Amino acid sequence: MKKEEKDLASLMDELLEVLSEERDIYEELAPISEKKTQVLIKEDLKELKKITDKEQLLVDKVSIVDRKREKVIQNISVVLNKDSKELDLATLGNILCKQPDERKKLNMLHDSLRQVMNRLVIANQKNKELIENSLEMIEFNMNYIKSTRMSPGNNNYNRNAATSYTDSSRGGFDAKQ
Repeated sequence: MKKEEKDLASLMDELLEVLSEERDIYEELAPISEKKTQVLIKEDLKELKKITDKEQLLVDKVSIVDRKREKVIQNISVVLNKDSKELDLATLGNILCKQPDERKKLNMLHDSLRQVMNRLVIANQKNKELIENSLEMIEFNMNYIKSTRMSPGNNNYNRNAATSYTDSSRGGFDAKQ
């Protein structure tokens, strides 16, 4: 085996290891994102904070692993004398045509990554829509409260045609009710 082939083989092993680690993190993240959907529906802010904190830790881990993967692909591009931007997983699979075991592992990892990423995309899209709906409802409520405070019914005049001032900055709710 030539030195270049040996270097490429060890780099491919490293890539498979990094991709496996990345997939594992995403598989841990997917159910958390799906649970977040239910928490958003229930409007449980304490649980939402816990879930968001867990998500952030996993996203930080993914960022670290992502940088490792990019570095490995950069090293592979140097060995192959190719642009690293051209080296996606499908292209790397084609390069491994003489190594069917590694190619199979890479293709399986690629497929499982695609599946878990699809789960994440679906969950995150649902979560985004729920959050946007909540924000729209909050904005509607705030506008409604502002408009009721500024409505002509709040202008009270006394006998002398002077405005009788009422404190409209007070909260809209009476705790004694």
